[in-house]
Amino acid sequence: MAEKLGKTVVSGGAPLVILADIELAIQPGEAVAIVGASGSGKSTLLALLAGLDVPTAGKVWLLGQDLSLLDEDQRAALRGRSVGFVFQSFHLLPPLTARDNVILPLELLGFQDARERAEAMLARVGLSARMGHYPHQLSGGEQQRVALARAFAIEPKILMADEPTGNLDALTGAQISELMFAMNAEQGTTLLLVTHDESLAQRCGRRLRLVAGRLSGVENLSA
Repeated sequence: MAEKLGKTVVSGGAPLVILADIELAIQPGEAVAIVGASGSGKSTLLALLAGLDVPTAGKVWLLGQDLSLLDEDQRAALRGRSVGFVFQSFHLLPPLTARDNVILPLELLGFQDARERAEAMLARVGLSARMGHYPHQLSGGEQQRVALARAFAIEPKILMADEPTGNLDALTGAQISELMFAMNAEQGTTLLLVTHDESLAQRCGRRLRLVAGRLSGVENLSA
């Protein structure tokens, strides 16, 4: 939930408003798309809602926690336990295999069955035969499948996806979208999706449109 959320930075000695007066509430299990033109503030809003960035105005509650009351380490701990991320640029660690890219966050969170979880989730995304490959040996679609496996392996309460198909061709992007929504439904995860792809946004229950840093409309798509 966000209340009067805003983000202003200084650019060229003058204040630049990136987001202003954002009010929203997202219910558990919802799938919500954030859409808007490039530069409208979509990724900044996602970062604020995740506690990856701090607002200059207003407040964010993540899973009932007021993020303004938590320090950086506490915010990171809350994300680590409960939030999965999928980004446009995959963010895999080059020196690690697909398997180890999924295992690492599980081990950091103290999962005793990290290897088993990682291998099961990689199998779920169709990479049983590619677990020992490194990111540079995988296609873009395969790398994004690893990123999906990593995100869902912790069984997150919330999945935050920022242009998850942005670096993929149309066919591969469609395959990744199908997989993401299927896994999201299986786990009953809340989905918050930043996308410029209107067809992808249509698959969510609600669509929030940003225009020049302000929420210009909320469309219910579930009917």
